[in-house]
Amino acid sequence: MRSRLRRRWQERMGQTKTILGEKVREALAAVVPITVIVLILCFTAAPVPTDILLAFLIGAVMLILGMGLFTLGAETAMTPIGERVGAHMTKSRKLWVVVSVSFLIGVIITVSEPDLQVLAGQVPGIPNMVLVGAVAVGVGAFLVVALLRILFRVPLNGLLILSYLAVFILAAFIPKDFLAIAFDSGGVTTGPMTVPFIMALGVGVASTRSDENAAQDSFGLVALCSVGPILAVLILSLVYPASGVYVPAELPAAGDSRDLWGLFVTALPEYAREVAVCLTPIAAFFAAFQAASLHLSRKKVLKIMVGLLYTDIGLTVFLTGVNVGFLPAGTYLGQQIAALDQNWVLVPIGMLMGWFIVQAEPAVHTLNHQVEEITSGAIPGKAMSTSLSIGVAASIGLAMIRVLTGISIFWFLIPGYLGAIALSFFVPKIFTAIAFDSGGVASGPMTATFLLPFAQGACKALGGNVVTDAFGVVAMVAMTPLLTIQLLGLAYQLKMRKTARTEGTAADEEIIDL
Repeated sequence: MRSRLRRRWQERMGQTKTILGEKVREALAAVVPITVIVLILCFTAAPVPTDILLAFLIGAVMLILGMGLFTLGAETAMTPIGERVGAHMTKSRKLWVVVSVSFLIGVIITVSEPDLQVLAGQVPGIPNMVLVGAVAVGVGAFLVVALLRILFRVPLNGLLILSYLAVFILAAFIPKDFLAIAFDSGGVTTGPMTVPFIMALGVGVASTRSDENAAQDSFGLVALCSVGPILAVLILSLVYPASGVYVPAELPAAGDSRDLWGLFVTALPEYAREVAVCLTPIAAFFAAFQAASLHLSRKKVLKIMVGLLYTDIGLTVFLTGVNVGFLPAGTYLGQQIAALDQNWVLVPIGMLMGWFIVQAEPAVHTLNHQVEEITSGAIPGKAMSTSLSIGVAASIGLAMIRVLTGISIFWFLIPGYLGAIALSFFVPKIFTAIAFDSGGVASGPMTATFLLPFAQGACKALGGNVVTDAFGVVAMVAMTPLLTIQLLGLAYQLKMRKTARTEGTAADEEIIDL
């Protein structure tokens, strides 16, 4: 008996090591390109101090390991919890249960979102917990709307039109310092903690429907949950009319290798506590739901608990590497490149970084995997990745133009969202839902902790207004995939029509031959 248990344990550990190895290789392929770009810049156009460079390299290694562990944990724990809770919640057939539980879930997972904590720490003039609380309420409210949309089969594009109409009308009456911050808040709330849970929740709720469009309607939750924070921060700006003074990120200073390592050793327990606080509400919610309704087997509960442990360790390592290594390097690089005589190179350099950095976003891999799985390979993950890279590259280029010129973010957001909503009437519905989900997914921790500081450093060196000109990078990254993914859907639709016409012509010729 004991030898059989040992054999099962060894088999399970072998499978876990194999899967973890695959996840780490995926993370390696995602992180290496941006690391190489930064190294080339450091040794050529933008030299940086040795301690900042070494901190960046250590951070890159931690990023790879953390991302590998996190994605393994998300698949093992977050996705199963979301699917089971979503399916069980809707089976109760009680509307008040769906509304109250989904609102509670939205608030809990948003408070748990590390991206939001990163952004809140960079926003001047608003206490961190006030901003986090307002955003959490916004996500909770719109998660209720999103789930009710699935249950009552409400068209997504109609809801998006009404939601963004409300956003832009309200935005016309608030201080301009809050515009970019509000739209950034919508992007960062859909990060590595939130996306796997919300998407799985949508799949679980949709699974209770028997019609053929149920799987397609499971997409779109992330899109609607991105609107809530924007409205919440716009309303909050009426209470906090002054945005405060921007304080630049502190650059690491290490006299020797021991001091350098000390930066990470000091930060690691802090982020471990932060991630533990973030995950505790989710674990507590699952435990309560398990005791009250789910009643899963001990084996499944144990598997989910191990997955939560992987998620905890992975996010701790990831956030430590990003915040200690990547954030300071991004700020310093932005300052150095903006100080060049040819500071217009910010645009192509930003676009190049944007092309690769979206592949390092943990939630992007979750989305790509779920899209490929639900569409049975009809929308391949590679096509999704390429479309996202094109969109993010374009958005970072536009964001750098804003940093150089000080153009209002409205000049980009209004045409972008109008174009995205117009496309939604011409492409298959599933592409619209995936596109708006992709916008939130692409703007994750890598954007908030590298590209945003890069823009802030450049803006500070150019003497611009950091609050109005540098903030908004996350919002731009969240907008452009709405266009590129829907254009992918348009190309897919045209291809399918062409194939159908070709097959129809071939069939007609066969009939004539007969």
